[in-house]
Amino acid sequence: MSNPAASAKKEQWRHTLDLTWSFSRRAVSSEFKGTALGRLWSLINPLATILVFTLIFGLVFRGSVDPGRNSGITSFALWIGIGVLCWNFMSGAILKGMNSLVDNAGLLTKVYFPRQILVYSSILALVVDFSFELLVLVIISWIVGGAGVVLMVPALIGITLLTAMFSTGMALFLSVATVYFRDISHLWKIFNQVWMYASGVVFSLGMLHDVENHLFAKGWNINGAPIPLTTLFRLNPAETYLEAFRSCLYDFALPSLPVTLACLLWGFGVFTAGVLFFHRHSARLVEEL
Repeated sequence: MSNPAASAKKEQWRHTLDLTWSFSRRAVSSEFKGTALGRLWSLINPLATILVFTLIFGLVFRGSVDPGRNSGITSFALWIGIGVLCWNFMSGAILKGMNSLVDNAGLLTKVYFPRQILVYSSILALVVDFSFELLVLVIISWIVGGAGVVLMVPALIGITLLTAMFSTGMALFLSVATVYFRDISHLWKIFNQVWMYASGVVFSLGMLHDVENHLFAKGWNINGAPIPLTTLFRLNPAETYLEAFRSCLYDFALPSLPVTLACLLWGFGVFTAGVLFFHRHSARLVEEL
């Protein structure tokens, strides 16, 4: 005999997945609706980003970074471009997810469905967009460093999914908090700017290590040792995910074991905690809206 409770739960999961995909597909299809180029903008935007950073950091500031380990790439502009696009995906997913409940308040007050679907679908739509940007980055890395980057595609898919899980967990926390305290949305935008520069989007660990040594030479120390800026920097989950993306796209190498484990722990840990938090505090969301 079939278990009615298990069947009902299975049906609920199917309904949730169907709704999530439906909302995501609507968001993806409406993003470039009415534009002449349509989905081509998903390819043009990352190309424009790489071009801008090539002009600024390649010609004006002439920054440098260590050559890619297996690729031999020496393009500082590409290194920054990878960081910027991957950071935009992660931070954009968190911001989009955290505002999804407030932005759809009218829908939530009229129709009942699992509230977390709005968070899931908004981030899933960004995953689709980011897949086009990743394609552009793979092609550019291939042109600059060779076909070795193709071998990294499976790892890139895994890192993207883990980044999406981390972003979803953060968004589940913040979406509930934003409903009860609307100022959080504005505070997060300020924090997001600080977080970006603290995540190594535009500078490498080597540069930070030089700053650490410079400060030590100037007398800044803790019990006679340099201030552990690099260690503190590595505790940042955003830096971990950026390092994983850069390892694949710039070095043509799998992320190191510590980085891989950190990505897994941050992804599954924050997502699980976010789901539990949302389930516990979502009962009164519609009343607050």
